Amino acid sequence: MAAPKKGRNASAQSKPGRSLALILIAIAALTGGMFATGDTTPRLGIDLAGGTSITLRAEAEPGQESAINKTNMNTAVEIMERRVNGLGVSESEVQTQGDKNIIVNIPKGTNSKEARAQVGTTAKLYFRPVIATEVSGGGATPTPSPSASSSASGDSGKATPSASPSGSPSASPTTQGRAVTDALKADSSPSASASSSASPSASSTPSGDAASGKLEAQYAALDCRKEAVRAKAGDGAKPTEPTVACGQNSADQWEKYILGPAEVDGTDVDEAKAVFQAQTGAGWTVTMKFTDSGSKKFATTTGKLAKNQPPQNQFAIVLDGEVVSAPSVSRSIAGGNAEITGNFNQESAQSLANMLSYGALPLTFSEDSVTTVSPALGGEQLKAGLIAGAIGLALVIIYLLVYYRGLSFIAILSLLVSAALTYTIMSLLGPTIGFALNLPAVCGAIVAIGITADSFIVFFERVRDEIREGRSLRPAVERAWPRARRTILVSDFVSFLAAAVLFIVTVGKVQGFAFTLGLTTLLDVVVVFLFTKPLLTILARRKFFASGHSWSGLDPKRLGARPPLRRTRRPSAPIETKEA
Repeated sequence: MAAPKKGRNASAQSKPGRSLALILIAIAALTGGMFATGDTTPRLGIDLAGGTSITLRAEAEPGQESAINKTNMNTAVEIMERRVNGLGVSESEVQTQGDKNIIVNIPKGTNSKEARAQVGTTAKLYFRPVIATEVSGGGATPTPSPSASSSASGDSGKATPSASPSGSPSASPTTQGRAVTDALKADSSPSASASSSASPSASSTPSGDAASGKLEAQYAALDCRKEAVRAKAGDGAKPTEPTVACGQNSADQWEKYILGPAEVDGTDVDEAKAVFQAQTGAGWTVTMKFTDSGSKKFATTTGKLAKNQPPQNQFAIVLDGEVVSAPSVSRSIAGGNAEITGNFNQESAQSLANMLSYGALPLTFSEDSVTTVSPALGGEQLKAGLIAGAIGLALVIIYLLVYYRGLSFIAILSLLVSAALTYTIMSLLGPTIGFALNLPAVCGAIVAIGITADSFIVFFERVRDEIREGRSLRPAVERAWPRARRTILVSDFVSFLAAAVLFIVTVGKVQGFAFTLGLTTLLDVVVVFLFTKPLLTILARRKFFASGHSWSGLDPKRLGARPPLRRTRRPSAPIETKEA
């Protein structure tokens, strides 16, 4: 007679040590990663750790007071949330207060300085042709004489920065003014980014000479080395008008510019990324991908600039009135891609890419107040929450000890393993995705204790049912597992689905509750499959549990077990002898 083949359950029963080793290795790896990052505790939200609260006040342009409305304020809140969360500050809060104020709460331990810059920056981006430029305070004149520059690659769609024209030969004031006026007249057509109804630039009107003279006077008086002067450079200039601006080309050197009307704006940028250019030696840059219409505008603009002499073959990338880069081109750049180079480090490049990706604010905001939030109130609430959690956990353990006796040892160990996994993962999520533990998230972790304990109870009761049917412990464990497994998976799936829906449809702190609940539900499945089941399989081989000791929680007499299942033999027929 052929020996019966061992099934999948038999194989799994014979090697439970592998599952236990796997989960212990995972805990050790997560713990090592936690100490390697230096964050040995979960990052706390603003309600527990305190932080910074910023009040921003909306300011409308003169004559556009109606722009401060509910729609624009809600749009600004959404953009600010995306910007701050793009920095990894996932527990930040952005909400309106009244008609003109927006409150931004940033948890402690995050880069609050960078976050302040992100939420307060309007991020209005324009591509303007350069008419004249010089180093501020350098004494050079803004003549359009040739300067050293490198060309743009039409294939790659990248423009490289032009050298400062500060060393160009000087020109007389008459020649300087004539050059600027001629350049403005040459660019007097309506901006490519403006609508067909937009009026032409000031230089094409009868008062064009006066406007040019005013612009030249502003340019001559502009000293970009002074922060107060830089902040007001170009104030009030519309995108369809020429303007003056400042830009930094090194750590301690500023250039001033006369710029023509905007040809392309930030709404034409589809995507922006911070990229480190190691091969070209350019360092950190910001790459941009234009929309279809933006690609056409950019190709047309660079095609016109390529015909000019330096510095009028440059286009300035202007962000909130400041020139962040002024590359020169030698041919039309098609393909819909461009690159901003400059004095970027990783932080500044990612910050600029973040603002360009999420768009410009519909309004201008100024900081009304910046205050530090104390964690005292949140600390008291956390203390109360932890006390409630400890009481709940103690009641669960007492119930397990009284009702399941020896089996409670397995349940308590499983709870400790689940707690270790939850703690290490939350500690690692702080520096990786910016997860911060707030009060609702703590509530989610406390609720998860009941979900995890419920999985143990389902499995233990299935094993007890098999013992009541008269089976010994080892086959009872293996026969109970498939049915208990299905019940546990269905129950955890429902809990995870509820957490996912809650995370999607809610905002703010409630998402912390949903995230923690979903995470602990997934960990419950991992613990039950890789720890609780293998551990019970191993202990079922020990005499204390296998013999049904009265304190094991698996005593057949206490469970009301039936007599053991035995095969009965049919009575054999009498053998007939020859004499019979």
